[in-house]
Amino acid sequence: MIETLVTSEVQELLYQLNSLLEQEIKCQPKACGLRLIETSHDNGLRMTARLRDFEVKDLLSLTQFFGFGTETFSLSVKLMDRFLAKMKVQPKHLGCIGLTCFYLAVKAIEEERNVPLATDLIRISRYKFSVFDMIQMEKIVLEKLGWKVKATTALHFLQLYHSLVYENLTTERKKLFVFERLESHLKASHCRIGFSKDKPSILALSIMALEMQEQK
Repeated sequence: MIETLVTSEVQELLYQLNSLLEQEIKCQPKACGLRLIETSHDNGLRMTARLRDFEVKDLLSLTQFFGFGTETFSLSVKLMDRFLAKMKVQPKHLGCIGLTCFYLAVKAIEEERNVPLATDLIRISRYKFSVFDMIQMEKIVLEKLGWKVKATTALHFLQLYHSLVYENLTTERKKLFVFERLESHLKASHCRIGFSKDKPSILALSIMALEMQEQK
C-alpha cells in the first residue's frame, strides 16, 4: 500500500513536470533579443546587461520589502525579460517597465488584499513617473506579451525537482537539502541576464546539481 502511494505521488510529479516542459518554451524570452542587450555598449541610449541586472536587483529589494514570495519575483523578471527581448528600450524607460512588470506579477500571484497601490509602489521606488505613465506602460507591456502574464518559471521546476529528490534522501541529508538555499541561488541567477537565455527547466536543474555538488 505504501509503495503504491509513493509511486502514485511520483507519477503525479512527473505528470506535472511534463506539463511544465510543454509550457516553458511558450513564454521564453527571445535569446537573440537578450544577446543584443548583452552586447550593447553603455552609452546612455541603449539597453545594456548592466542596466537590466541593476533593475532586477531593485525588483528583488521591492519583493523583500513587501514580503512577497519568490514566485512573484521570478514572474516579474520573466515578464521584464520577455518585453526587453522584443522591444528596443531606452534606459530612461527601464524603471517604469520594471515596476510595471513587478506590479503585473504581484496582481497575478499575491492575494488581492496584499496588492499595494500603484502610488505607493512609485513612492517607495523613488521613481519620478506618474501613475498615468505606469497605466500606459501596463497596456504596452500586455499588448507586446500577447496578454499572457502567468508563465512557467524556473521556480516551478525547482519545486518539482526538489520534491522528487527530497523523499529519497536520508534524514540527515534532508536537514541539509533545504529549499530556501535553492531559492537563494535562483534569486541570484535572476540578477544576471545570461541565465535568462537558459530554459527554466535547465536553469533549475543546474541549481539542483550545484547544491548537490556543494553538499558532497
